[in-house]
Order: sequence, then structure tokens, then C-alpha cells
Amino acid sequence: MQRMVGKVALVTGGASGIGRATCEALVRENAFVVIADINEPGAKAFADALGARGAACVLDVADEASWERAIAFAIETFGRLDFVVNCAGIGVNGSFEDTSLEDWNRVMAVNLTGSFLGCKHGVKGIKQSDGGGAIVNICSIAGVAGVDDIAAYCASKGGVSLLTKAVALHCAKFKLGIRCNAVSPTYTDTAMLDDVAQQLGGRDVMRAGMAELVPLGRVAEAQDIANSILFLLSDEASMITGTNLMVDGGQTAGFVGRHAEQ
Repeated sequence: MQRMVGKVALVTGGASGIGRATCEALVRENAFVVIADINEPGAKAFADALGARGAACVLDVADEASWERAIAFAIETFGRLDFVVNCAGIGVNGSFEDTSLEDWNRVMAVNLTGSFLGCKHGVKGIKQSDGGGAIVNICSIAGVAGVDDIAAYCASKGGVSLLTKAVALHCAKFKLGIRCNAVSPTYTDTAMLDDVAQQLGGRDVMRAGMAELVPLGRVAEAQDIANSILFLLSDEASMITGTNLMVDGGQTAGFVGRHAEQ
């Protein structure tokens, strides 16, 4: 519980889902967190609940000026910046042929451009503090394997995966002391799946159907992903950079055999 003493993290999408669980995990490890979210009331309410270790900041991840303000706010509020976690993300589903250019651009703006700007300004902000730091981007198993009805999401997360590798190599090349990694979750039971649950006839039905596709037999919880993020930020992962960590219950490992009686 002492791995993050004195560290400061900015977490996008921090008011809900994986971002919120990540903020809670960081605070349990004695870090300070900036809850950066476009949902201002949600971010402020969560920061109030965290007390002195939390602060809220309005952030539109697709807007560069908004990122500049958020990084400055983190440093002004807590005196430094050590970590950036790019959790904010959106998705649209439906037939590829019916995907509108507007939806495509919106997904790319939040998921891919948002991660690019988070890495760019995160590196700059961390460089202002001593001791280096780390960046974690939230990717997806849909960034390493295609899914026919979420094409824009797949493309955006595939871009995040390679962006992560490029940023990691940049930081290593210039000896910045900053590591950059990604986490790729399987289906994770957060509010992002609310529309899917409604379409499939309820959350229990959705969870059961998705669990059948995961070798470990369940969907992920936000805390599962937050635990992996915490590890990649910590000194325990000091030799890990440019990695896309699969937190998928074995889903991308291959196929469960059906060639013999069990």
C-alpha cells in the first residue's frame, strides 16, 4: 500500500468505469490523483469523496488546449506529475457499411487522438518533474483482433497499440526515464456497455453471453484492469515498456480445444 507515496497521476475518464477504479487504486497506494473528465459534476463529486488526495479537472481529450490546461492544473495543484493514464474512450456499434463518417471521426478523436495528446503532453509534464514516470494507455482486445460490428473502435484501438510502442521507443531513445505501456482488456462490466446490455436484453444476459467467449469464464471487472494499470505504473514494472498487456482471461491466447472428450 506504499508503492505510490508522493506520486501524482492524471487519469482521463477518471469519473467512471476503469478510470474511476484506477483512481481508487492509486489513492489506496498513497498517490495523489487528478480526475480528468469531460463530466465535470461527476469528476468533482468523486474528487470530494477522495478528499485531499483527489482533484477534479475538466478535460476534453480531443482538444490540445484542454490537455495543456489539465497538465498545468495537475502540476500547480500537487507540485509534480509522475503518471498519465489514458482511460477515456467511446465506441459505436453496428454494420460497417452503415458507419457514418461522423461516428468514425468521433471515435478516432476520443480514442486515438486523445491518447496521442495524452502521451504528448504527459511526456512534457512528467519531464518537468524529477525521477521520470510512466504512461499507460487503455487499448482493447479489439485492437489486436477484428470485430465486424465495431470497426471504428477496432481501428482506433489498433492505433493506440502502435502509438504506445512508438512513444515508448521515443522516451527510451532520449533517456527520459518515462515508460509507456498499454493494457488490453476483454469485455469489462462498466457503463460503457450499458447500450449493449439494453440491446441484448439486460445485463445478466449480456454478461453470461460474453463470459462464454472468455476461457476463464467471466467478464472483467473494472478493478481487474485497474490492478494491471497499477502494476505497469509501479517500479515493479521498471523493465517493461512498449508492451501491450492482455488482461483478457485468455481470450486472445487461441482456441479452447474441442478435439477430444473433456
